[in-house]
Amino acid sequence: MNPLSRLLSGAAFAAALTCGALPAQAFDISTMNDAEREAFGAEIRSYILANPELILEAVNLLEQRQAAAEASRDEAIVAANLQEIQNDGYSWVGGNPEGDITLVEFMDYRCGYCRKAAPEVEKLLQADGNIRFVVKEFPILGEASVLASRFAVATKHLAGDDAYKQVHDALMTLGSEPNEVTLRRLGQGLSLDVEAIMTHMNSDQVTEELRRTHALAQALAISGTPSFVLGDELLRGFLPADQLQIIVDEQRNDNS
Repeated sequence: MNPLSRLLSGAAFAAALTCGALPAQAFDISTMNDAEREAFGAEIRSYILANPELILEAVNLLEQRQAAAEASRDEAIVAANLQEIQNDGYSWVGGNPEGDITLVEFMDYRCGYCRKAAPEVEKLLQADGNIRFVVKEFPILGEASVLASRFAVATKHLAGDDAYKQVHDALMTLGSEPNEVTLRRLGQGLSLDVEAIMTHMNSDQVTEELRRTHALAQALAISGTPSFVLGDELLRGFLPADQLQIIVDEQRNDNS
């Protein structure tokens, strides 16, 4: 019997004795007169005060049910959008492109937890060797975030995936605020065609890519970074490599 049922059953039994009614009748409040209802309420209060641990048990049970319901909703949303999540045709793909599990990250270059997650994700990819990794540019922390993402996406369009990876990694460890000066310096340090990239940053192509990612995040109810989709599971927030590996292993076992 769950804690809430135990609480009500115990209180109802005590109230039934007080009211001179059968225990089964104590649950039908509509049949009680005012005096019986008052006695029932008093006994519930007395029972709760005598057994306060039941409140914590009931709260824990409620949280477990809410978490299960949220996980079920997330699973359905991911399933409905899986193609756009894993194979949108424009997001950068790294790790092992032929891997048996796909890890997707929604990230922002100015997000401290994204910066903390970056080496953990890299550690996971190197240690496992069979994970396909997809990066979703999701700038949500102000204009500087948008500027950095536009620069990275424009680099990908004009200079290719390898150049994008270099810019992505450099932006993740950038020690100053992303602005036109710092981005030009970063691009020059990587021997990129900075003028072409700066011009392309505000193109419709770049804007559309960021718009689609924002729309997908909204559909998935993602409002913070980092957020991950690992296989068919939505994970919100930072996770270290060892915890990600546990989920990867669970996904493989479920698919075997």
